[in-house]
Amino acid sequence: MSSIKTESLPLFSDAGAAINQPQGWPFLRLGFRPFYVAGALAAALLVPLWLVLFLGATPFTPAVPALLWHAHEMLFGFAVAVIIGFLMTAGKNWTGLATPRGPLLGALALLWLAARLAALGSSALLYALLDVALLPLVALIFTRLLWRAKNRRNLPLAGILMALATANAVFHLAAAGMLAVSALVPLYAGLALIIMIECVIAGRVIPAFTMAANPGLRLEASSTVERWTLGLSALGLLLWVVFPASWFSAGALLAASGLHGRRLGGWQPGKARGRPILWILHAAYAWIPVGLFLLALAQMGWVAATVGIHALALGATGGLIIGMMTRTARGHTGRPLAVSRTEVLAYGLVMLAALVRVGASLLPTPLYPGLLVLAATAWSLAFAIYLWQYTPWLMQTRLDGKDG
Repeated sequence: MSSIKTESLPLFSDAGAAINQPQGWPFLRLGFRPFYVAGALAAALLVPLWLVLFLGATPFTPAVPALLWHAHEMLFGFAVAVIIGFLMTAGKNWTGLATPRGPLLGALALLWLAARLAALGSSALLYALLDVALLPLVALIFTRLLWRAKNRRNLPLAGILMALATANAVFHLAAAGMLAVSALVPLYAGLALIIMIECVIAGRVIPAFTMAANPGLRLEASSTVERWTLGLSALGLLLWVVFPASWFSAGALLAASGLHGRRLGGWQPGKARGRPILWILHAAYAWIPVGLFLLALAQMGWVAATVGIHALALGATGGLIIGMMTRTARGHTGRPLAVSRTEVLAYGLVMLAALVRVGASLLPTPLYPGLLVLAATAWSLAFAIYLWQYTPWLMQTRLDGKDG
């Protein structure tokens, strides 16, 4: 058994750092600023656009088939933007070295935006060229940062970034008919890789934040159980992505689901009651064992795969993102780690969107369109709330006057 200590996880702490004079435009001082806004914009705007496409309410056609565009943009537009913002900020604390800022950070953000716009009104080729360029650049920057700092612990995250870049390239080649593989396969791989990032980061921050909020609480983690949890998750998701459905893949996913449930229980989620900025992380993480369980049922042919996919994409990914976007943005703008009712409403809306969207695939077909509208509305409102409250903060200097 090993004790998880908050001081051993310097994700977003400025403790002991010298107060530097602010430099440059505040919006481009750290990666979380432009990329959190980018991710929230994608979440708030692209889901309603997908809905009107799905319902046939607009003749607009994206650069790739609408279903593929929707799935791709939620993964490589929305989720990847937030992951980049997180890692380009956390990397500074992990290594003590500077991460992209100013013109370089602005160029990365503009490249992200250019790809999103190309998907809406350009050719599939231009969309692909712009879209595949970003992740390799970010992976190279992040890997170089970790290597210079001899931070071997986080190099696997750099590897996952490169795997995401590869999955993205395969998607565009498959969508263009240049690879004899379904374009859904690299999208499933992208979701699986994002879930693995979440498993790693959540395993660090959720118990640490829970102990920080409960002085005297000591959470113990078995390194053996941690390795089995991550290993079986990777195996189950790999089998789901690459191989035909089987009882073996279902078994791996069921085992991983059970281990994630045990992991969450060990973090004592009941200690998060009354602390919304903490309970949203516990609630979102709970969707990982649920989603893996539903994927296992899909492998056995008992439910549609989309049920588990949306549990992981909306419940786990959406919930962890809104939780970390609020917490880290508050911390890095010098604000207290206590959210308002408005932010709690955003948390609730994301959880509602996940419940409704998963339910839409399980309930009778006549209810499907109405449930999609409800889920999309809740989701978009949640991230619109984030944009309304946080964009002004992210464009201003920190309240404490520090750089960053």
